Formats: sequence, C-alpha cells, structure tokens
Amino acid sequence: QVQLVESGGGLVRPGGSLRLSCTASGLTLRGNAFGWFRQAPGKEREGLACISSIPSSDGSEYPVPSVKDRFTISRDNYRNTVYLQMNNLQPEDTAVYYCATSRSMNHMVTAIGDNGNGIYNWGTGTAVTVSA
Repeated sequence: QVQLVESGGGLVRPGGSLRLSCTASGLTLRGNAFGWFRQAPGKEREGLACISSIPSSDGSEYPVPSVKDRFTISRDNYRNTVYLQMNNLQPEDTAVYYCATSRSMNHMVTAIGDNGNGIYNWGTGTAVTVSA
C-alpha cells in the first residue's frame, strides 16, 4: 500500500523559508514521478513542481513559472523522500501542501498543469502559514 507522509510545514514570517519533505512507503522513488501541490482556503488545488525518478540531460524537474524562482523540488532516493525548498515565502503562499505520485512523469506533468486531476496517490498534507 502506497503511503506518502508530508512534513515540515508551520508558521513562518514573510521572506522566510521552509523545506517540506514527502516520505514514501510502499514504493520506491525509482520508477515513480512525484509532484507537489497546494490548496489555499477557498481556492482550487494548484500544481507547483514535479520531479522524475530518472535524471535526464534535458532536466527532470518542472517547477511552474509562478514559483520557479523561489521553490525547488529535489529527491533523495536513498531516503525515499522528495523535498520542496521554499524561499522568500509570502502570505499568498499560505496553504496546505500535498505531495503526490504517479508511475508516469508525463502524467504528473499534465497533472501539475491540471490541478492534480487524475492523480490517485496523495499524502495527507502539511499546513504552511506565512504571516507576520
């Protein structure tokens, strides 16, 4: 049974940083793509970034343009963990952050642009609040 557990959320001041973790069990990072999404109160779920299990010369990480300069996705296959480093956080980044997985990187890239529709394996989320 696939389980994804997010951690690392919390309260941070504007301009601060957080690193979210997503630890997977029931599968290995190799052979699976992972994505980070968020959902703010009263808003639709939003895709942020995804990462392939296999490095490629043309890039295996896909952050969306709106967060590309501040958020970085990475993975540690040994620890079976995917990370989202978030810098220069702003109040509009306040949301519950979720990780998800798919066997297909193409599927995950599509889901990032489609608010996570079609993804079936999700974590329970970790809350991030950015406030002074």
